[in-house]
Order: sequence, then C-alpha cells, then structure tokens
Amino acid sequence: MNLTPESIQENYQRVLDRVAIAQSQAHYPHPVEIIVVSKGQPSEVIQMAYQVGIRKFGENYPDETLRKIPDLSTLFNLKWHMIGHLQSRKVPIVSQYFHAMHSIDRVEIARKISNRMMENGKTMMALLEMNVSGEESKYGFPAHDPEHWETLIPIIDEIIDLPGISVQGLMTMPPFFDDPEKARPYFVRLMKVRDYLAGRFQTIDWHHISMGTSVDFEIAIQEGATMVRIGQAILGPRPARQ
Repeated sequence: MNLTPESIQENYQRVLDRVAIAQSQAHYPHPVEIIVVSKGQPSEVIQMAYQVGIRKFGENYPDETLRKIPDLSTLFNLKWHMIGHLQSRKVPIVSQYFHAMHSIDRVEIARKISNRMMENGKTMMALLEMNVSGEESKYGFPAHDPEHWETLIPIIDEIIDLPGISVQGLMTMPPFFDDPEKARPYFVRLMKVRDYLAGRFQTIDWHHISMGTSVDFEIAIQEGATMVRIGQAILGPRPARQ
C-alpha cells in the first residue's frame, strides 16, 4: 500500500465518521481521542499523518521511537503516547520524550517513572493497565475477578501517591476475536473496575479509558472508551519490524 497524505486523510476521515456514529450509540455522550498507532511505521509516514492534522501517536518500542525523533524534531505539538509494556531500562526514554503512559502495569515501573519525572521536573499523565481477561500472556494488574479487586487497593494507593505521575484512568487490551462484538464483555468489565476504583479513590479523576483498536474501537466507544488506539485503519499495515 503506497501511502500519501491524501490517502491517510481519507482513512482518517473514515475513522472519524465511524467514531462519531459509535459515540451516538454510546450509553452516554463523551469525547473520544484517537491515538494513531505509529509503531513500526517510518518517520516519513508520521510526517504525512502530521500534515493532515494528526498530533497524537502511540508507540510500543521506545528505542524505535528514539530513532524517529530527530527526523520529526520540527513538528510542533507532536505527542507520543506509550501504549505497550515498558521494560525498566527504557524508562529514561519514555520519561524524557513521551507525553503519556497508557500501560503502567506494576508498581516497580511506576516508581522508576516517578523518579525520572521528578529529576526532569515534569509530570506524566498515566493510565493503569488492567488485565480483565485473566490471560497469562497479557500484562496488567489482575482485574478479571471482581472478588479480588480489593487486592488492587494497596497497589494503586501506592502508585497514586508517587510524585511526577498523574493517574487519570485505565487501559486494557482484550483477547483478539475475529468478531469484535466478543470483546464487549471485557470493555464492560473495565468500566466496572473504573467505577469500583472511583468509589475507593474519590480524589482521583478516573476520566480516561483507553481501550479499542482498529478491529473493535466502535464497541469500545459504545462502552465508554475515551481514547482509542488505531493504527492500521489509518496508516495501513505496518512494515515488518527490523
């Protein structure tokens, strides 16, 4: 697929139209941000996406992002969102260059980000990743069984007290299904986790819910997503990772 600014614009507009329809079908009206997943895409594709007005990009591999940054240094207000599991040794990259962290999945990584952000004199918007499916292959705090949600309280209490991190919601990745409708129960479960935590931590604004990708974002929006992570529906298939 040969991408051009015009083809990205057409793809983006189609996604915007689908987002608007899904918003009209949601349980309650709410704004939705599109985080365009640019992992695996070269800087030239990001430049074209920027030309059509896209400013928020989702990345999984900080080393890869770091290689792109010099080519994109003149793009004003470009914001990187870390959407994948973060290895401890990559914390310095994310703390320096990223605007938001969707995938805090353990206390250790939250502490390390906090320390770095304090050194940088900045605060990072953060979401806590919840494993609502119980799959061992998934990262995130265990949240598939409501009977065990109580065990999350001391963990989250520690994270929200860390300086340099502003916890503003939750993120999840459901199992992959050919039929996106099958992902709905997992999105519903994340919203229930959010409601539970909002009742326990009333000083935190649990506004942001990051869930939904190119294959299921409409279902996610209907169930309350405020951020959807969409790559291939806008930028096409990713090149093979080197």
